[in-house]
Amino acid sequence: MIKAGIIGASGYTGGELLRLLVSHPDVRLELATSRNLAGKPVASTHRHLEGFLDLKYENPGLEEIRERCDVVFVAVPHGTAMNYVPELLDGSTKVIDLSADYRLDIPVFEKIYGMKHSDPRKSVYGLVELHPEAAKEEFVANPGCFPTGATLAAAPLAAAGLIDIAVFDSKTGISGAGISPTETSHYPNLAENIIPYKLTAHRHRAEIVQELTRLDGKLRNINFTPHVIPSIRGIFTTAHLFTKESLSTEDVREIYEEFYRNKPFIRLPGGVPSLTAVRGSNFCDIGFEADKENNRVVILSAIDNLVKGASGQAIQNMNLMFGLAETRGLWLPAAAP
Repeated sequence: MIKAGIIGASGYTGGELLRLLVSHPDVRLELATSRNLAGKPVASTHRHLEGFLDLKYENPGLEEIRERCDVVFVAVPHGTAMNYVPELLDGSTKVIDLSADYRLDIPVFEKIYGMKHSDPRKSVYGLVELHPEAAKEEFVANPGCFPTGATLAAAPLAAAGLIDIAVFDSKTGISGAGISPTETSHYPNLAENIIPYKLTAHRHRAEIVQELTRLDGKLRNINFTPHVIPSIRGIFTTAHLFTKESLSTEDVREIYEEFYRNKPFIRLPGGVPSLTAVRGSNFCDIGFEADKENNRVVILSAIDNLVKGASGQAIQNMNLMFGLAETRGLWLPAAAP
């Protein structure tokens, strides 16, 4: 059994890791940390785990965490993980960081996040469908939720060198804002409303740019605007991809089917994807329609921001890092409706 620990287990991401790992056939949950809740039952804050988990929150030192765990998921705020990762990796423990600290090159991170980075080590960007090399690593940086949906929507056309301009419009459920209430997540402000924010400078754009330009070094015009919608889970992305040549919908389908062949968590169901069809699952559903007259392809992607956009993808990475099938413990249908 793989002994797993979670640093920062009291938030939404930590709770989702616990929910998925508690039923993973090859994992034993060893510890869940929280400085403020040490000594309290994990199920006292994650009530959905009552009867499934008898762990209590702990606050051990990093050396003890490393000694007790085969893998550690770091689910802490941005700018904090870099204080944990170096010591955690000083041994045989594998680490998966769910913060943004290691997703970007250091100069880009420091510019985007406005803070100094203290650890120069490199990591593999853990978007499994594009980075199979993560399977050989001891340390992986888990992607952000918006970049997961957006990048997977555009990757096949970017890899084919067909995109001239990319415009991403993403809608996210409120759980993406984290467990602490904000003005945006306050119910009267969000109910029956839609709130765009960071219209041209959201920090997740840097990840989308990084990954798409890795596939096509000539692609430069990449745009992204996020919105919050009155939904708990999910990210729905509409990608307007203006192409260098006219494509039919059937052309697009052939490109996507070939690119995502043998990628179990990418589904191309036809028609418009649904957030309901992916809720609680690790799937990314993708739909598309070509506008030949205007050299435009509209790609639609739907993911659960807490699963494929965070915790599920982290477990997908863990599976590969330990030589397991990437679907192990994750091959679950969505909770629909």
